[in-house]
Amino acid sequence: MAVERKKILLRLDPVVHDALARWAADDLRSTNAQIEFLLRRALADAGRLPGGVGKLRRPGRPPKEEDDDQKE
Repeated sequence: MAVERKKILLRLDPVVHDALARWAADDLRSTNAQIEFLLRRALADAGRLPGGVGKLRRPGRPPKEEDDDQKE
């Protein structure tokens, strides 16, 4: 069962957003995924990342899931 992700409104300086979007594109991530990646890294560096936090998806498109009927 998937856990519903929290939604927040984030206001950024346009220049910061542009730099972040370019960095995300370089890393093959969305801007949202880049923000989460950086926040998780900052939390881990500060020793504040909770132990039960889920893993981040790898960059790029998610793998296609096959139906059980198609696997046969």
